[in-house]
Amino acid sequence: MSAGGAAVPPPPNPAVSFPAPRVTLPAGPDILRTYSGAFVCLEIVFGGLVWILVASSNVPLPLLQGWVMFVSVTAFVLSLVFLGMFLSGMVTQIDANWNFLDFAYHFTVFVFYFGAFLLEAATTSLHDLHCNRTATLQPLLNDNQYNINVAATYTLEGGKFLFTNNRHQK
Repeated sequence: MSAGGAAVPPPPNPAVSFPAPRVTLPAGPDILRTYSGAFVCLEIVFGGLVWILVASSNVPLPLLQGWVMFVSVTAFVLSLVFLGMFLSGMVTQIDANWNFLDFAYHFTVFVFYFGAFLLEAATTSLHDLHCNRTATLQPLLNDNQYNINVAATYTLEGGKFLFTNNRHQK
């Protein structure tokens, strides 16, 4: 109680007194000037490149490389759709939390690309494994397939981590 007998109100809560942060992504070509737009463009480029490289190796291990192909093709198509929605301004017509959807999309693509990188690196590491194909021992991957898989592995690693580490030297 104060000297006059009235109750003293509690001090204001500082967390409530500040407005909630609001970050909005621009629609139209301005999206290309943001980190989100740059990431989507990189996902399109690296997804297409991995798709081409793995397909050109004739997919010698379909069990491992099938997932890599699925991730690269799916990320490529979904990134084109995602970028197209922002470029066309369609995001202003759809009532959604686009900041959260953008974060969730990039996080999901990152996790899937990381798994694809691990599988592609595992495929590349099987280069010296010899298997019995019709009574003669042959390497699982020929030299051309090995070189293409090394390029795909580095593309996956560089695409999501933006650095390459030369760990696959002989």
